[in-house]
Amino acid sequence: MTDVDDATDFAVVVYREDERWEAEILPVALTEDLDGLVHALRQQPSLGGTIGLVAVGDDFFVGIRLLGDETMIFLSDVTASVDWSLARQVLDRLDIPVPDDEELDQVLPVGDMSIFADLGLDEMELGAISGDLELYPDEMLLSIAGRLGFAQAFERALDALG
Repeated sequence: MTDVDDATDFAVVVYREDERWEAEILPVALTEDLDGLVHALRQQPSLGGTIGLVAVGDDFFVGIRLLGDETMIFLSDVTASVDWSLARQVLDRLDIPVPDDEELDQVLPVGDMSIFADLGLDEMELGAISGDLELYPDEMLLSIAGRLGFAQAFERALDALG
């Protein structure tokens, strides 16, 4: 169901280097491979941890944060797991069942709602951003990047997509 040539699919790694936020595009294939994505994030050394932000189609986003040995994962919409491999892999990692047909009528985030709380984005704000049905996943991620202070680096990385 996924189309790797779809320009709306992207994965970005964000990290601090010399007190500045940096962001780089990761291979689009990682938008379908949670283990590969986590592995790629671990390859980027950063004192303050590494953040991975993935947008898939017009449907959902995934946020991953690595702090030492800890891996925090956030999925913007649990119902995406019905149609998208990456969302299903996130649910498997979180040990959450894929919703059945009766549970598909509401967009609900799952995972670590406090993933960015220490950086200035609390659970309520993250829930509000991910639940805003007027925004596409890339717009949600840009909003998150702005709240966390790396919007410019994030936008530069996305500009590299062309």
